[in-house]
Amino acid sequence: MHTHIDHGHARAVGKGFLVKLALMAIIDALGVYGIWAAYLVQAWTIIVVMMVGLAILNYIYFTRKHIPAKYFAPGMAFLLVYQIFVMGYTGYIAFTNYGTGHQNTKEVAIAQNLAQNEFRVEGAQTLPVQVVELNGQLGLAVIKDDGTVTVGTAEKPMTEAPNAVVKNGVITSITGYTVYPKNDFGGHIQEIPDLRVPVSDDPNEGFYKTEDGAFAYLAESRLSYDEKTDTIVEKTLTGDKEGTNKGAPKVYKDNGYGSFVTDDGEELPVGWQVVVGSDNFKEMVSGKGIAGPFVKSLIWTFIFALLSVLTTFAFGLFLAIVFNDERIRGRKIYRSLLILPYAFPGFLSALVWRGMMNTDFGFINEVLLFGTHIPWLQDPWLGKLSILFVNLWLGFPYMFLICTGALQSLPGDVMEAARIDGASAWTQFRTITLPLVLVSTAPLLIASFAFNFNNFSLIYMLTGGGPNIPGNPYGLGETDILISLVYALSMTPGAERYGLAAAMSIVIFVIVGLISWLGFRQTKKLEELM
Repeated sequence: MHTHIDHGHARAVGKGFLVKLALMAIIDALGVYGIWAAYLVQAWTIIVVMMVGLAILNYIYFTRKHIPAKYFAPGMAFLLVYQIFVMGYTGYIAFTNYGTGHQNTKEVAIAQNLAQNEFRVEGAQTLPVQVVELNGQLGLAVIKDDGTVTVGTAEKPMTEAPNAVVKNGVITSITGYTVYPKNDFGGHIQEIPDLRVPVSDDPNEGFYKTEDGAFAYLAESRLSYDEKTDTIVEKTLTGDKEGTNKGAPKVYKDNGYGSFVTDDGEELPVGWQVVVGSDNFKEMVSGKGIAGPFVKSLIWTFIFALLSVLTTFAFGLFLAIVFNDERIRGRKIYRSLLILPYAFPGFLSALVWRGMMNTDFGFINEVLLFGTHIPWLQDPWLGKLSILFVNLWLGFPYMFLICTGALQSLPGDVMEAARIDGASAWTQFRTITLPLVLVSTAPLLIASFAFNFNNFSLIYMLTGGGPNIPGNPYGLGETDILISLVYALSMTPGAERYGLAAAMSIVIFVIVGLISWLGFRQTKKLEELM
């Protein structure tokens, strides 16, 4: 009897296949979780992209074809997620008003504006309530006088819950919801006072709120939304003791830029995200509080990056030439000592220098300058000089290393011929050494310029961008470079301007890319001449 063994099938279910199956199972599980999370926030584009991506990955790795794609796919996936998506999303944000007061949809903005102008409905009963959770959203379950239970979340209006189980006046379970026991809110206690659960889909009918998670009452807003006219109107409240609604009620209209504004310019605090076209780019050169600091920062960024490269390269090359002389004894020890600043993390060195430059207690003023009080980091000009000096300290060891390597690779016969012809040391340096060193180091100098153009950590750790420009609403400083300006615009508490910061990021990208392209073109020409 002859038994046929399918060797191909045996290979298919071997250890390699099982490992691949396990890895793809993990990837698919993470993908399904991401799709579900995107569904909860109704991010349909992300859902489609992730579904298509998972389908492609499974097809590639569970077919015997497309062998190159099996190696190409992981890199492409990371490129799409961490580069293409980030760049594309930044570009999109740059053309919106995304920032403080403009972070949500119009529907959410309407609800929040109404909630911020709330008052307790006259005669509203205080009802027992329990905090619940549905799909990550907190909500309230209210027991009414007739014993019925209604439940809802901040995004899902109150509905009757016939399956709710109530024992001794306490709700123990509701189908589909997590019910938190009284005095145990699952770590959400700080969120409860801000929780608002609408009574219905109409935001004008009010909402339930609670102060302690034990009792709730019906509240309404002093404002109402008119869907037909797309306006928010101030209600005329009967018996308003403070008289805040005397005269004609205010009408807030959609101004087309993500805000509700009255005819006399009064604006509701909560807006929504909309596309504003090129407004962010125009504001960079003409906006109040932005244009002046932006232009100053742009000029300072170029000066800082250029001088950083020139000073570190010049000093590093000088030291490399000095310690390349074979007549100097102990050259290895000196070289080891010279690269010590490069061996320590840059942000730690910047913090040490910040302490040493302290006006009142720093080592430089107290010890080296015998108790003087020079504001190294508080004066605009001294702050910039201090930054350049500290960056020289941090950067020259790198230039020293690459220049030492470049010098050791120079052809000795050329230098010997120049000396025989009677060329002076300066002539040898100017006509032979420097051009040959530049050929090998030019790409690194361009990379150094790009790095210093975005050298955020030095600015942040040493001066924090300060001293601040007097009266600037965003806390922008005299020593801010463009990248730290972007950080200040996006991280100033209560005044975040993500759209404007994204627009500046695009400007930085274009500038660095253009300069790098021009620099590499010149480097190529230099190589051809040599």
